Parts: sequence; C-alpha cells; structure tokens
Amino acid sequence: MTETSPSRTWLIRVPRGLVVLVGAPASGKTSFVRALIARGQVDEGAVISSDRIRAGLFGTAPVSDAADARVFEERDRRIVARLAAGRCAIAESTNVTPEARARLMAIARRFDAPVTALRFDPDVAGLLRQNAERGRPDTTSADVHAYAAVMARHATAEQLRSEGVAAVHDVPGRAQGTTPAEAAAWFSVE
Repeated sequence: MTETSPSRTWLIRVPRGLVVLVGAPASGKTSFVRALIARGQVDEGAVISSDRIRAGLFGTAPVSDAADARVFEERDRRIVARLAAGRCAIAESTNVTPEARARLMAIARRFDAPVTALRFDPDVAGLLRQNAERGRPDTTSADVHAYAAVMARHATAEQLRSEGVAAVHDVPGRAQGTTPAEAAAWFSVE
C-alpha cells in the first residue's frame, strides 16, 4: 500500500531487511536517511550510499563506467554483509530502473530478506530547485529531467511490486510541506 498523508499520526513499520530508496538526484534521499540516523532509527552503517562509496574510492574526479561498476560492486558487497548478519541495509542510490533494482532484489532473495521500497517525489520543478540549492556540478538539470522521466515510467508502485518488493511507501518531501526530519518521524525501521 502506498501512503502519503501529511497529517499521518501512525508509524509506517519497515521490517528488517533491504530498504531500497528510489528517487531522482536531489529528491531528498540523503537528507531523509540522515534524519533517520539522527532519530536513532538506523545506525550509520545501515545506509549504503553509492555516492559516499564513489567519493571514498575516487574522490570528486569523474569516473569511468568501469570505475562506476566497482562502486556498485562495493555497494553490493556491503549490503550482502549487512543482510548476512541479519541486519537492515538501506540502498541509497537512485534505483529508478528495473535493471538497477534487479541486482538488489537478487541479493535480498539470497537472504530471504523482505524488500521495502521508499519512493521520493519525481516532480521535476521541485527537483530542479533542490538540485540548484545543493550546488553539485556533477548533476545537471538534464540529468534531473532524465532520472525523473525514467522513474515516472519504471518505478511506479505496481512496477516495484511486480519485481518482488513487499511494500512501497512514498516519502513526503517539500512538495507536501514536509521536512526530512518530519518524514523520518513517520517511519519505524525495525
């Protein structure tokens, strides 16, 4: 079931397993997981960020396709380690295509871990504003448009469920008048 009510008074319980964040660049994924960590909902190690791995391996330099493949191999290795230990893993990357999610779904199946997808609003106007505010030169407005379009086509709740996601929840953001801290308060990650 997908829920997006700004007046929510109950918690969305996310079972221990794999949590897949699905959203275009600048959609608020990183701010949301930082808020989850600040609230004590998850430990910092639960968040497996492709951006953080890329920065750790290659700094701020542009990376080749081969280097990018290395980033996602490392992401997958960290997710496997968390799930093998019976711990929650949060895949913080765009995950807007079925191909990107297929790798994650295969890992979850290996450990019989439930998969929860948290979707972030693909509203292009809002994404462009947020992208301009964060001042990252590696993500252009064309990139934002492209990711939002792909998400709109390939990351609907129905599509995610057809891939084996057990639960899909929309994470409210600016368009709904909700801060990342307020959105994080709606979730209980077990």
